[in-house]
Amino acid sequence: MGKQIVVIGGGIMGLCSAYYLYRDGHEVTVIDQSGMDAGASYVNAGFLTPSHIVPLAAPGMIRKGLMWMFNSSSPFYMKPRWDPEFFRWAWYFYRSATPGRVARAMPLIAEINVLSRELYQELRNSGDLGDFQLERSGLLMLYKTLAAAHSERRVMDRAKDLGLEADALTRKELDALQPGLSPDIEGAIHYLCDGHTTPVEIMPKLKAFLEKSGVRLVPGTPADGFTTKSDQILSVTSGQREFPADEVVLAAGSWSPELASRLDLNLSLQAGKGYRIDLHRETPVRYPAVLMESKVAVTPMRGFTRLAGTMEFSGINHDIRPNRVAAIAQSAAAYYPELRVTDEEMQQAACGLRPVTPDGMPYIGRTSRWKNLSLATGHAMMGWSLGPVTGKLIAEVISGKSPSLSLESFSPDRRFS
Repeated sequence: MGKQIVVIGGGIMGLCSAYYLYRDGHEVTVIDQSGMDAGASYVNAGFLTPSHIVPLAAPGMIRKGLMWMFNSSSPFYMKPRWDPEFFRWAWYFYRSATPGRVARAMPLIAEINVLSRELYQELRNSGDLGDFQLERSGLLMLYKTLAAAHSERRVMDRAKDLGLEADALTRKELDALQPGLSPDIEGAIHYLCDGHTTPVEIMPKLKAFLEKSGVRLVPGTPADGFTTKSDQILSVTSGQREFPADEVVLAAGSWSPELASRLDLNLSLQAGKGYRIDLHRETPVRYPAVLMESKVAVTPMRGFTRLAGTMEFSGINHDIRPNRVAAIAQSAAAYYPELRVTDEEMQQAACGLRPVTPDGMPYIGRTSRWKNLSLATGHAMMGWSLGPVTGKLIAEVISGKSPSLSLESFSPDRRFS
């Protein structure tokens, strides 16, 4: 018999959880404080990235963040501010960024990404969402410096050890794939294991399917409390409204820690802001790429080209910093000389908040405090890539099935100190 489930959060994690829970025969309600039409699930690069095996919490990242702290246009920016929760998170991040922990994380990140990539294919094959862009042309890591080349070659070698397909391209080989690049680009690593999509195409299709299937979507409804008894959540509240629940899924992205605190859970997580610029015109971009020195992603989506990038830790806000938008535009022109972003295109830039854990690994699964609460948050820059697999894992946990992969390393109860 199906359970009555309330999912808090209408982004890719919440909707994918609702999809697989519906498929398992449950009655699902999704509530979200927003209109379910904006945020990180809509402004990301659309990458499916088994190749991104190195977690954000890698050796040297805190040092880079401190170096860039007073440069608000840098790729990795931490706004100076007094915030004890951020200080605690940063300390955990530092403790997590060791070679040993990164080495242990790599195969886990590869495994969960490959499974999610195949689930995207299954989702398209099912016909539930109709047709949507899902391409497997790979991802180009474009580099200008020998330091970047050596760094990415080490990642490529490890990725190949894990069974992921990748090639190192000479400049001549690169030009055959992607003409129009700046002459100072030395070469690229081509991760053939990767794919890409158009998020603003998939999200509306997913919402439409869920609503047609009887899943209740309730936008403009912020969760503000819970009724509980012993170790069980009885309902989720929003003002005067109450949503009874046999099970609750917390998939509220960067807002998850505030809600978790109302359940006596101390969830270490920070909002990492990313920006996007969409170019609705012909561009020279043929292949998805990461511009390594500037950490900007470039994606040929269906009907437009998207530039996306930066990781900004400045708290929960949607302030657009023009200098960060300009830095993305300038980076694109530095790699594709014919790609000039107009002032109007920059003015239409948008941002989204990605939930970032201290060790770069998401929170997926049960907590020990509440027997009917599951978390699906903290995916950082892998959120879009890991949406389907997270939803499937959450559904397996709630339905009493054996998870498709071990959830130990993703436990919300794990410690960082």
